Amino acid sequence: MKEPSSSDPAQIGGRIKDVRQERGWTQEELAQKVGVSRSAVAQWETGRAGQITGNLKRIAASLDVGAEYLMYGTEKRGPSEVRQGDELALLRLYRECSPDDRQLVLRIMRRLASS
Repeated sequence: MKEPSSSDPAQIGGRIKDVRQERGWTQEELAQKVGVSRSAVAQWETGRAGQITGNLKRIAASLDVGAEYLMYGTEKRGPSEVRQGDELALLRLYRECSPDDRQLVLRIMRRLASS
């Protein structure tokens, strides 16, 4: 049996789901950001959608990751994006958190950003 490639729709969908969940977003929230239905997001995440590649750039931009990451699992950020000082420190600390703590951090940051 042939091994799935790293750009297999199911693997792309899995990466979309992982990043969406890291952001603390529902499928509906991602759908609104990309401009598609929630059903389309559900289909992408399960590898059942034929339109995933046509929307890949919009999905990547909405999730703030590179399309290459969604396709192949590498290069999460575009090379032109440079993070500085406090932003890098926050990112490093965030990455050290457990998934539950990440969700807490995101809720706190959203609350602070909206005040």
